[in-house]
Amino acid sequence: MPSVAILRIDDLDADGFEGGLATDAKRSEGIILAKRGGEPRRRFTIAHELGHFLMAHHVPDQPGRFLCKSSDLLRVQAKEGDQRQRREVEANRFAALVLMPPHLLRGAMAAFREPDLHHVLTLARDFAVGRETAARAYVQYHPERIAIVVAGNGRVQRCYRSLSFPAIVCAGGSPVPLHSLYHSSSHRPNIASDIAVCSADLWIDVKRDLRAPALYEQVYLQQNGFAMIMLCLKPVPEESAEERRLEEGWRHRFHSGRR
Repeated sequence: MPSVAILRIDDLDADGFEGGLATDAKRSEGIILAKRGGEPRRRFTIAHELGHFLMAHHVPDQPGRFLCKSSDLLRVQAKEGDQRQRREVEANRFAALVLMPPHLLRGAMAAFREPDLHHVLTLARDFAVGRETAARAYVQYHPERIAIVVAGNGRVQRCYRSLSFPAIVCAGGSPVPLHSLYHSSSHRPNIASDIAVCSADLWIDVKRDLRAPALYEQVYLQQNGFAMIMLCLKPVPEESAEERRLEEGWRHRFHSGRR
């Protein structure tokens, strides 16, 4: 079997791009290009480009050259039929697995019980990855129903959620809900807030006539106007027989016109 090798890692100096890969047609050799910056960000870029190199079905936009933007390295979903976006999603998954191997991640997560953004910061530090990379892994491996919203300058940018967490009603680019804990004036930069209960319908679709689930928020303000908002959804307590009897009686009186 012919050998393949990354010959070296060079600095990338191209406006608008975060990383790149130069390789031959047979994908036998390659040179990874990565923009200078924070070490966690650069490590993820290098792992992402290594993914492009090792996955033979990844075909570059231009012969022998991949170029990836910052938005490519944040992509977690691809539009149906968009092969380029699909490649970027796969390269991001590869990078996350390389930098945060599941067996090590599960071991680290075992120490975390109740959801807390402090855990995300600990993962980012211990695995030397960016906070968003740690946040994506945290919601994926934590047993609770949680989501982490990334906000920038008061608007929702991205959302990472566990499979059991419902869809966020605030689309990308929309303002963070006015009554969210995010808008509290008591936050201090680079310090995670206390966890507080919030109205569930700020973030998720609460069906009418159903008891609203308990939703909790926690906020971590970062630099340059960015923040992480963790949402934790707790199960709805089961109604007691007495509560169900009173509820049914109230509904009967309402629909029969009796008050």
